[in-house]
Amino acid sequence: MNKRKKEILAGYLFALPWIIGFILFIAGPMVASVFLSFTNWNLLIPPKWIGFKNYYTLLEEDELVPQALKVTTYYAFTSVPLRVIIGLLLAILLNQDIKLRSFFRTIYYLPSVSSGVAVSILWLWLLNSEFGLINYFLKLIRINGPSWLTDSRYVIPAFVLMSLWGVGGSMLIYLAGLQDIPTEYYEVAEIDGANSIQRFWYIVLPLMSPIIFFNLVTGLIAALQTFTQAFIMTGGGPYNSSLFFVLYLYRQAFTFLKMGYASALAWVLFIYIFLLTLLIIRSSTIWVFYGRH
Repeated sequence: MNKRKKEILAGYLFALPWIIGFILFIAGPMVASVFLSFTNWNLLIPPKWIGFKNYYTLLEEDELVPQALKVTTYYAFTSVPLRVIIGLLLAILLNQDIKLRSFFRTIYYLPSVSSGVAVSILWLWLLNSEFGLINYFLKLIRINGPSWLTDSRYVIPAFVLMSLWGVGGSMLIYLAGLQDIPTEYYEVAEIDGANSIQRFWYIVLPLMSPIIFFNLVTGLIAALQTFTQAFIMTGGGPYNSSLFFVLYLYRQAFTFLKMGYASALAWVLFIYIFLLTLLIIRSSTIWVFYGRH
């Protein structure tokens, strides 16, 4: 065996634990869910083949499916752009030579690594309409705060507000990108008379566009799979106004034991996420700049 083949074999051996885990815990369950989506299975009896009935039900008969898609899309299309913009602005601010810069970077980053359950419980208190801190501060400026989690008009805005608290993760990625931009670009632009807005528009945005693209795609995928916050804080209420798609899928699977129907819902969500992601990737040819610097 020559040296090249030995290196290839060693590479596969090192990757083998991941490959086995991928087959057993990701690829295997995905293939099984395709089969189960065409069956009626409640965990207690063997799966019974019913063809496309699950898909017909969710597309034609189940009124909560479009509601769950609407809620999930509204949340994702609101929270993700805000997170992208605020994360970039914070990164630009914390990339400046300011006092306590490391401290503020840490403070903004910490919420992004906190447990989803702990964060949800914290925000249950903050958003409480009677003794929550947010409504308390609103009262100080003579504004009557709404019932954030019990009013269908404000529950999704409340979740969007909550999502901005964890913007530190994307901020850190932006910081890495900003520090990779050569300072010569700024110096040349300043010599040419460019002001700070022009430097941002013609230097920072183009060179940061691949990172913006990355955060946009990963943020959208994560937002469309939101579950923990709604499960703990509202349970989908009031009146299904916070019924996220994954929460509805969870109900079908583990409350009503409709595993086949839940599998069909999972594949509908997968296709929806895939199409939206593909649309963003196709659009990236217009606004993402991969120039060398």
